[in-house]
Amino acid sequence: MIPRYSRPEMAALWSPETKFRIWFEIEAHACDALAEIGVIPKEAARTIWEKGGPATFDVERIDEIERETKHDVIAFLTHLAEIVGPDARFVHQGMTSSDVLDTCFNVQLVRAADLLIADLDALLAALKKRALEHKDTVTIGRSHGIHAEPTTFGVKLAFAYAEFDRCRKRMELAREEIATCAISGAVGTFANIDPRVEEHVAEKLGLKAEPVSTQVIPRDRHAMFFATLGVVASCVERLATEIRHLQRTEVLEVEEYFSPGQKGSSAMPHKRNPVLTENLTGLARMVRAYALPAMENVALWHERDISHSSVERMIGPDATVTLDFALARLTGVIEKLLVYPDTMEKNLHRFRGLIHSQRVLLALTQAGVSREDSYRLVQRNAMKVWEQGADFLEELLADTDVRAALSEDDIREKFDLAYHTKHVDTIFARVFGSA
Repeated sequence: MIPRYSRPEMAALWSPETKFRIWFEIEAHACDALAEIGVIPKEAARTIWEKGGPATFDVERIDEIERETKHDVIAFLTHLAEIVGPDARFVHQGMTSSDVLDTCFNVQLVRAADLLIADLDALLAALKKRALEHKDTVTIGRSHGIHAEPTTFGVKLAFAYAEFDRCRKRMELAREEIATCAISGAVGTFANIDPRVEEHVAEKLGLKAEPVSTQVIPRDRHAMFFATLGVVASCVERLATEIRHLQRTEVLEVEEYFSPGQKGSSAMPHKRNPVLTENLTGLARMVRAYALPAMENVALWHERDISHSSVERMIGPDATVTLDFALARLTGVIEKLLVYPDTMEKNLHRFRGLIHSQRVLLALTQAGVSREDSYRLVQRNAMKVWEQGADFLEELLADTDVRAALSEDDIREKFDLAYHTKHVDTIFARVFGSA
């Protein structure tokens, strides 16, 4: 997590101050439940909230204690006792460190998910606006990087909208899966703490009680969460890669906004590079990289080891902060994206009608020519366009074998661009709704 690729709200979620505040809330809510069932005095629970609630926890002091204790939760509890006084002896009754650590981690991941879902909402709004703007902007579709058949730029953006709409649904599911709490003691048996404490803490923090835990919350939940972040990042990269290709000099159908005073190269003043989408490609690689160690964390020894701990201290902040930044950056790219319909039209006709080859092929088969012969007739004329720069329509009109099956009007009709966009409204209705 570095400032260059961090946004304040997500970064603050992972600050020591936020972490210690959540730790306190877990402990204090547990004390409320313990007081309610008569394990500790109610006056003690009130004192803990009264003194610890408004307190600003001293990160440097906690770090100082940890240097001696070599234990972060004990260091925090020692500092809390300095603030609360004698009643602090009732804090952490029957609990183990992972009850605090795991519950806090899941609180942070839930809050991170909320921010990421909001990011996706902003991206979806930008994609929808630009898709509607360019619903009828005809452009060439490509397969293998080669001209295929016409589509519209709006359809390309509608595809991205549908993709990120699925991402949003996945993030909601990931949020639900990670939103659990464990206050179950040393090996998850509730031997020294009543299950009602866990239920109370879970309710107060907006979580669900983990059905069965060991000393830790099961890590398959976390694996699924980080895998979902990886999928979202992959979708970011797919759209970024599309824009990068379309900005290539030889294509130049769209372009990232180039602001006044911006410089593209230290050596070549003419350069306008797709730096934002290239950056997004790199950030997506990092987010995906965090998914694998999350999966490897699932296999812990027996009721718990700490091989997962160091991993999660890094991937929790890094993956969420990086994806938050990437989604916001992609939204900005889409909002300001420069679109060049004239260049799209020019590229569409660059190969002199080849994009209509399938229509001619189908027309020949419908006129009684075998598919094999139809393909041969169309391809031999298409190759003249590739190799000699000929005009596809003119070659077809001059081909006696083709003309034996199709009239001039039949052939010319197959070069109508509107044929390829007649179902765009249907696609948009499926993606955005009938309205």
